Amino acid sequence: MTTAASALPSGPRRPADAALAPLGHAAPAPDPADASAHSFPDGGTWRTEIPSVEGPEALATVFKEAGRLDVPIHRISQGSGVWMLTDAEITEMVESCAELGAELCLFTGPRGTWDIGGATRSDSGGGGLRARGHDAVAGCVEDALRAASLGVKCLLVADEGVLWLLHQLRERGELPADTTFKLSALVGPVNPASFAVFEQLGADSINIPSDLTLEHLTEIRRVSRAPMDFYIEAPDDLGGYVRLYDAAELIRRGAPIYLKFGLSKSPGIYPYGAQLRDVALNSARERVRRGRLVLDLLARLGADGGLSPLGSRLPGPLRRFPVTDASDAATGAAPQKS
Repeated sequence: MTTAASALPSGPRRPADAALAPLGHAAPAPDPADASAHSFPDGGTWRTEIPSVEGPEALATVFKEAGRLDVPIHRISQGSGVWMLTDAEITEMVESCAELGAELCLFTGPRGTWDIGGATRSDSGGGGLRARGHDAVAGCVEDALRAASLGVKCLLVADEGVLWLLHQLRERGELPADTTFKLSALVGPVNPASFAVFEQLGADSINIPSDLTLEHLTEIRRVSRAPMDFYIEAPDDLGGYVRLYDAAELIRRGAPIYLKFGLSKSPGIYPYGAQLRDVALNSARERVRRGRLVLDLLARLGADGGLSPLGSRLPGPLRRFPVTDASDAATGAAPQKS
């Protein structure tokens, strides 16, 4: 005789599995070979992120709503850039995040979509967010150095050259060793080979587009353990996808992974200013609510285990390209061994 207790699933359940199985529509059992073998250094498999938090007032709104709805937040990210914030604003955000154990990630400097080049406004999109010319690269690096001097430990990057330069500065000690670099969703890799390249260029977490399939996540995990960033709900300019019911499987296949609580059907707010205040604050509150919806769904499915402790931020050891001395690189000489 089967008891009620013994009939319960031993692990997370699939949505509506008990109702659909008797009708002949049971979901295929998950293949253990598809599961990620990786985790964060703290043993967790997933963390949370609230994106598009553009200043101290929006940050305060996020933390107030997170407290009300009991939403744990590992990372706060901003999209307008370091250059759109005063020193006082950055310092206030750093202190607020430190108080609640959340990592603050600010975007670095000028990027192509705001530059004078016309190609980014063409149908092809041109070079997209990349930094156009030396001055734009220098602006991104200036932003990074300034933010780090004010206590920011995570920087958002949208250009592979800027990423490599910032990694070299970190290796040389000109940026703190515990600074982390997050690759922007608007330049995110779409295959395992390019994901691995961004890891070796210095990325510590890598946004992948929200239209990748679950199988694509498994393919990436077979070549890299670098943390993924993934919009559970994507902004409209990233497709507007809403993938709440995929959350459990995204964790199983993609760990270590940051679940980003974005918002579709919401106006763009980059670069942010006071003229967009009401939109920014209302969107901030709703992003936290979207996070609560994801957490509730995971709990109902028994798939909410593995959340990293609050305050965890480092990715663990990752693979990097070797950093050579600049003079060796210029002359083509072999790097000196220490």
